[in-house]
Amino acid sequence: MKDKRLGIVMLMLMTTFIGFGIIIPVLPELIKASSPDAYELHTGWMLSIYSAISFLLSPLWGGLSDRIGRRPVILVGVLGFAASFLVFGIADGNLVLMYVSRVVGGLFSGAVTSVIVAYVADITPPDQRTKGMGLVGMSIGLGFTIGPGFGGLLSLVSNNTPFYAASALALVTFLLAVTQLPESHPPENRTAPERKASRWTAFTGSVKYLYVLALFVSFSLAGLESTLQLFGIQRFDVKPLDVGIMFLVCGLVGALVQGGVVRRMIRKGDEPKYIAIGLIISAVGFLLLITAHSLWTATLYLAIFGIGNALIRPCVTSLITQKTTVGTGAASGLSSSMDSLGRIVGPLLGTFLFKLDLQLPFLIGGLLSLAALLLLMRFRMLDRSSARSKTTAAS
Repeated sequence: MKDKRLGIVMLMLMTTFIGFGIIIPVLPELIKASSPDAYELHTGWMLSIYSAISFLLSPLWGGLSDRIGRRPVILVGVLGFAASFLVFGIADGNLVLMYVSRVVGGLFSGAVTSVIVAYVADITPPDQRTKGMGLVGMSIGLGFTIGPGFGGLLSLVSNNTPFYAASALALVTFLLAVTQLPESHPPENRTAPERKASRWTAFTGSVKYLYVLALFVSFSLAGLESTLQLFGIQRFDVKPLDVGIMFLVCGLVGALVQGGVVRRMIRKGDEPKYIAIGLIISAVGFLLLITAHSLWTATLYLAIFGIGNALIRPCVTSLITQKTTVGTGAASGLSSSMDSLGRIVGPLLGTFLFKLDLQLPFLIGGLLSLAALLLLMRFRMLDRSSARSKTTAAS
């Protein structure tokens, strides 16, 4: 039963991130067609508004799932996500409808991503948690793998076609969940309404440094996603299909790392070591991208970055669910919100830095990856101190 449940929720996550990835290669072209004079401005804002809404609502979805169960929240999220794709498809260059679609997508994305993380935490014991989060990361990686490639390929038909396909896929996933997905959070484990915690209740002790680290990672990734195509246009005349191929390779490498290294090799307690390795590899990828002058070198360097990112994200998520002192739904909701906060600021600052110098977004991303090592060190110091205190008190 556990394997069946995992398979269904992984498919849901993959569908969600296929939809997110689809927009990467075609969004700039859609904006050019409708507002050529404000191309960079709308690129940044279109990416940010989705994440802004998700940031505000993810903890609410997570907390709601702690009280009423995971299944109904996930189902509502997938259905709303399908609607957002459909709206973008019918927008046909209408900026207002494009923004409406992004708002709807952000509204329901937290009901899928953060609550599915909580669902996986429900059905995996602590010593298997990192493996479960590895599957989460692999599904996200596969979504990013398929999404941009899917968007780039279907853009050859029209720039709207990928969104209709994504909406249909989300509806199929919804029907599968309705018939096959059981509840993972029984009534006896649910939080009573009066005990509902603020999203920031989890932002305490050593765990708060993990949340800030996750923010750094998300911020730098969002800056890369929003500027890589702009960078490629200036450096080597990149096309939407080329962008799809680049992210296809990056996502495939990341999914292989998360499905192989993270799932099979990382044991409970090993997470900080692999986070450090991932941060260093990510920094190397960022800094190498500065030197890219062709499609194949940019693809190679992006894949190097993808390896590092694939090590970081599931390990950080696993540690947060292990160390949290609140419900896993609320903790996952806050984690998703921090990810969204990075995706709010990242595109806006990334496009601003790009206007100053096309290399700056990658330089800042590399420096932030290295700075995150200090946050990891601080987490480990406080966590070890807390463990010693508990041991002393017990004796």
